[in-house]
Amino acid sequence: MQRKDHIDAFGAVTLICFAVALGFNQVVVKIANDGLQPVFAAAVRSALALPILLVWIRLRGQSLAVERAARPWCVLMGVVFAVEFVCLFLALDLTSVARTSVIFYSMPVWLALLAHVLVPGDRLSPRKALGLTMAMAGVAVAIFSRGSGGEAGLAGDLLALAASLLWALIALLTKISPFSRIPPAQQLTWQIAVSVPILFGFAAFFGPAVRDFDAITTAAMAYQILLVSAGFLLWMWLMKIYPASGVTSFSFLSPVVGVAFGWLLLNETVGYALWLALVLVAAGLVLVNRPPRSKAMSAQTGR
Repeated sequence: MQRKDHIDAFGAVTLICFAVALGFNQVVVKIANDGLQPVFAAAVRSALALPILLVWIRLRGQSLAVERAARPWCVLMGVVFAVEFVCLFLALDLTSVARTSVIFYSMPVWLALLAHVLVPGDRLSPRKALGLTMAMAGVAVAIFSRGSGGEAGLAGDLLALAASLLWALIALLTKISPFSRIPPAQQLTWQIAVSVPILFGFAAFFGPAVRDFDAITTAAMAYQILLVSAGFLLWMWLMKIYPASGVTSFSFLSPVVGVAFGWLLLNETVGYALWLALVLVAAGLVLVNRPPRSKAMSAQTGR
């Protein structure tokens, strides 16, 4: 498909569906944690998604071979990827889906802050600075509001924040390191391949691998494997077709969907403080991801 300079109807619908799938995935992980130890579940998910990605790359006639300068970065990115998901899966075991969603999906805010500090020329505009402040305030409200209902575990909230920061670090390193020269599908495959043995190693420190495995756990794991393989390949394809700023502008939907699903499907109590946190984070993400007015007008006029 030809690259486009704006998000059309197909792109918008697809991105909304992907945001819903991501938000629902928090519920799925929470359910899977009832049947499997969280870190072991993350390891199994990655191990079973990896063959799907390898087949995809093979069918497209591509290779996992990378230039020498990028090889250490493949390992580093895989290690960070593994630690990110250790934090995320443990967070969903220790706190609610609603709280995890608000905190974890604040990632674009931390990415904007890291880029401001570490990437020359990628400075925060007044609008982005306002969005950053709002989202950070929302995360603070979510973490420090102990009476907002659900499983309001401070350790889980902090792990969700750590996972969000690590996700932002991966996104930043992907932009500024030799890893950026690797095609997206291979990037994801390398991260998962390196992370699998690390995750299984970490799993040994968090108790028995199986808790109460049943058919629901199997379905939850199947959903995660499909999302990791097919879902993120779809995301990468969308990033190639549409402007990155337009694609990421839909990120504000993920925390909204996560909170809604936690409330509707898991009967989590979402108090006023968490609703306030959600509004602040979602509004902050809109401001951080919104393209400058000049770029938006250029896209509309074709310049």
